Amino acid sequence: MRAPGFWSGGGGALPLLLSPIAAIYAGATARRVAKPGWQAPIPVICCGNATAGGAGKTTLARDIGERLAARGIAAHFLLRGYGGRISGPVGVSLERHSARDVGDEALILAHTAPTWVSGDRAAGARLAVAQGAQAIVMDDGLQNPTLIKNLSLMTIDGSFGFGNGHVIPAGPLREPVAAAAARCQAAVLIGPDDTGALAALPPGLPVLRARLVPGPEASALAGRSVFAFCGIGNPSKFFATLTEAGAQLAGKAAFADHYPYDDSDIEALLKQAVAARATVVTTRKDIVRVPARFHAAITVVTVALAWNDESAIEALLRETVPDLGTVSR
Repeated sequence: MRAPGFWSGGGGALPLLLSPIAAIYAGATARRVAKPGWQAPIPVICCGNATAGGAGKTTLARDIGERLAARGIAAHFLLRGYGGRISGPVGVSLERHSARDVGDEALILAHTAPTWVSGDRAAGARLAVAQGAQAIVMDDGLQNPTLIKNLSLMTIDGSFGFGNGHVIPAGPLREPVAAAAARCQAAVLIGPDDTGALAALPPGLPVLRARLVPGPEASALAGRSVFAFCGIGNPSKFFATLTEAGAQLAGKAAFADHYPYDDSDIEALLKQAVAARATVVTTRKDIVRVPARFHAAITVVTVALAWNDESAIEALLRETVPDLGTVSR
């Protein structure tokens, strides 16, 4: 589904008319997050957000998992598996599972480290611990109370912020910003603060800044004509990334987040690209939802996080997940 246009601002009286339902939604969320959860015997890091939709949580989770792995810590990923039909708990297999089974984010993370899909995060965490996890990195789940977090990071897309500032369905917020921030130890702002989102955060909440940078494959597209398509939370960010890399956008197509492409969708896109004499490109998140027989015809452009101050995220992680040799001291 696409987010309603008025969630990003405007909408006239509609947000006000929907405010009674939003109040009920916010109250239900508050009651849910107040429930007690399971305390895992290993550190749990949550990359969450206050809004519905994409904010860069998966990219942040992957970055953190790689940083922990570089220190010799066996970090496992844990997520709901949005868009997949398996509720879990189940370990993700790149050989057996598709995006229709476990969702696109789970497949992306499984390329980096063992990944578990579980609507009940505590059940998934127990399996991860049993399989030797020394730390758990959650992709989303800030509003899920079943598992106690040692470090919660509020991920903010700088180009969208908190939208119109209202709670679902009047806006994109899963809960008021202040309520979500109260359970977080820091915020991670990805990209410039175009909407003034930081002003909505509590004054004492540390803010770490980062930006998305294209992977090495993007440099090969400089000066080339490309036809780009994606179904992510903020398609304009992907198109802007290609332009910044020097690619010439001959055409673009934006689909709903997590859109399940079928043969006819891709055939139509390839036909448009041929007419424009352009190379077809998409994201790592999208390619796992594209039928496999089309993969060879599509160039995938990856993105990663570049931190303004890398020492800040490293300090948070070392405080939360000590080096293995220092755990017993």
